[in-house]
Amino acid sequence: MNKYPFEFDPKQPFIQQASDWIADVFYDKLPEAGFEIRDEQIYMAFQLERAFADKQTIFAEAGVGTGKTFVYLLYAITYARYTRKPAVIACADESLIEQLVKPEGDIAKLGKYLDLTIDARLGKSADQYICLKKLDNARAGQDNAELYDNIYRELPSFVHKQDSMQSFHPYGNRKDYPSLNDDQWNELGWDVFQDCLVCDVRHRCGQTLSRDHYRKSADVIICSHDFYMEHIWTYDARKREGQLPLLPEYSSVVFDEGHLLETAAQQALTYKLNHAVFEGIVIRLLQEEIRETLAVAVEDAIAQSEYLFKMLNKHSQKVPASDRKEIIWSAELIREINRLQDTLSVIEEELVFESGLYTIDTYQLKIVEEHLEMIQFALSLFKQADKPISWVSQDKEGTSLVIMPKVVKEVLKEQVFSRKMPIVFSSATLSVNGSFDYMMDILGMDNSLSFSVPSPYDYEQQMTVEIPKAEQFTALNDKVNETYRLLKQSGGRSLILFPSMEQLEQFKAESDKHADSAAYTFFYEGTSEISYLIEQFQQDEASILCAVTLWEGLDIPGPSLSQVIVWELPFPPNDPLFAARRNDSESPFEQVDMPYMLLRLRQGIGRLIRTREDSGKIVIFGQKMNDSYVREQVEGVLPKGVALSYS
Repeated sequence: MNKYPFEFDPKQPFIQQASDWIADVFYDKLPEAGFEIRDEQIYMAFQLERAFADKQTIFAEAGVGTGKTFVYLLYAITYARYTRKPAVIACADESLIEQLVKPEGDIAKLGKYLDLTIDARLGKSADQYICLKKLDNARAGQDNAELYDNIYRELPSFVHKQDSMQSFHPYGNRKDYPSLNDDQWNELGWDVFQDCLVCDVRHRCGQTLSRDHYRKSADVIICSHDFYMEHIWTYDARKREGQLPLLPEYSSVVFDEGHLLETAAQQALTYKLNHAVFEGIVIRLLQEEIRETLAVAVEDAIAQSEYLFKMLNKHSQKVPASDRKEIIWSAELIREINRLQDTLSVIEEELVFESGLYTIDTYQLKIVEEHLEMIQFALSLFKQADKPISWVSQDKEGTSLVIMPKVVKEVLKEQVFSRKMPIVFSSATLSVNGSFDYMMDILGMDNSLSFSVPSPYDYEQQMTVEIPKAEQFTALNDKVNETYRLLKQSGGRSLILFPSMEQLEQFKAESDKHADSAAYTFFYEGTSEISYLIEQFQQDEASILCAVTLWEGLDIPGPSLSQVIVWELPFPPNDPLFAARRNDSESPFEQVDMPYMLLRLRQGIGRLIRTREDSGKIVIFGQKMNDSYVREQVEGVLPKGVALSYS
């Protein structure tokens, strides 16, 4: 592999030489391979030259069809070779990653038509891999034991015994098990409560092996936003523990669908407390030869933790269209949190004395101390004047308390944007009403470069947007009946986008009862691995894909996607996270709800037209469309020349 794809003169500025070559690529090399010259793409390339030359952050808002991925990849790859550090491409989710690296994806195309050997490796999130310990538990369970046993038997031989591995052999990836639904995968996939540091099979774990592999990439490491933010938040802690950070030192970072980074940042900064996990960790101390005072302190803490979580479960309520439960706070709940902190403090004091006696295994002691430290810090946030955002979640682990500090902007500013390096936010939807202020505010940024280029497509001729009269379709069965009428018109070939999984499940239940349901093939998010569902939808031209997370990133050109049905305008849910944002805003609806909805709606609309040959219809349901202000805002984000019509 040549270091640079052009003759490099060390006496001249590197970025200028790279930009000249990239211009040749778009003006000559790619057109010779059959690609069209796109003025919007070339304009974006010259804009990115500024960001890489001056090592600045840039908002690159480029419409569908501009070829923005080619632009940022060429700059990222050449700059990585110049600095001898890989670039990081952080995508909004795993399905976007798969589209970038698939055999016919943009990286493969650049390699083929430019005769480049590109070293691109995946850094997937931990929850995308099998946990060998959870797999053992699943095999011993009553549900689907045979299924999980077959998965176990198909793992590479070195997993079962101490075979030597001759070369990197990825295994255990969520994508390798497309037929598993989300509930089945959750039985064996890694989750936040797994204690990897003390796992005796961690060196044979698919997640660990993949991490060793992607760290050696010369050009590009591709990961999710969640994974990148986990790297940021755990960087110092991993260094303290003698571990390598999740990502190696890198030269630049691109946030593809960058408007979603704030959500990933908030998720990464959360603390998730669970009684069963806490008990499982501290009870290890009782298995050692410890003093009676420490044993009593541990038992008191377990009892207090169990009582607190019973209280939390009792004093929380389900939030519609959200997987979170809102906590009904009271003086009693705060008092029980303080009592748990007091009992943990007693354990910490006893451990200081116990460590001097060397009766507890040093490694076990370290694990317990760090877990107690994390719980103490998370609970201490409730004593601050500016209370944290918190909620309760319910899953197979039982009740969990989730705590999110209100410092996301500050941490992003300090640990991401303060670094002197090129940072690119790439998306078709980064501005609201022509301004980037909303994105800069939620990310805590003081300044940045920015530009917008429109899509080259003729939306006026290629797209129609239809609004069913909302008052006619207020009941669920009415909306389902209207949906089937629309599906009949389009011959299937539709993407139905839902604001929440709850609404998708409601549609599925009602749709299954419809007289015409057998005439169509429906693919529902959550029933299989997402990239597998997308592939099936694309191959079965008349099918319908129902999804919650595919408002952005889905790229299905051709007749397989000829209609996008927006089941409901994607306003944010009334859960604790957005409630906190609204409380901090002077005009919640205009400053929080509306910008969020408009960005997401623009993304959803962008799923329809992917080439100059595509055409189709957008249908937007929702009573809020009767509100003249909302309708005016929606009309404002439609592509130029496209008007609303009523059916």
